[in-house]
Amino acid sequence: MHPETHLALHHARAAELHALAAAHRLAASAGHPRALRTRLGWTLVEVGLRLATPRPAALAPSS
Repeated sequence: MHPETHLALHHARAAELHALAAAHRLAASAGHPRALRTRLGWTLVEVGLRLATPRPAALAPSS
């Protein structure tokens, strides 16, 4: 590949990666993904505790 062509492709790819990084930074600063992750985590803990808690014999399905 010709050096100038290779350099032009490299600059184009670098510009594309910089634009993607800027868009990611903008999206990350706009929302609070940790809040959603925390709520989902606690919901999963609650569901797990409900599944792990033994049910009374009257509510347990009969075999």
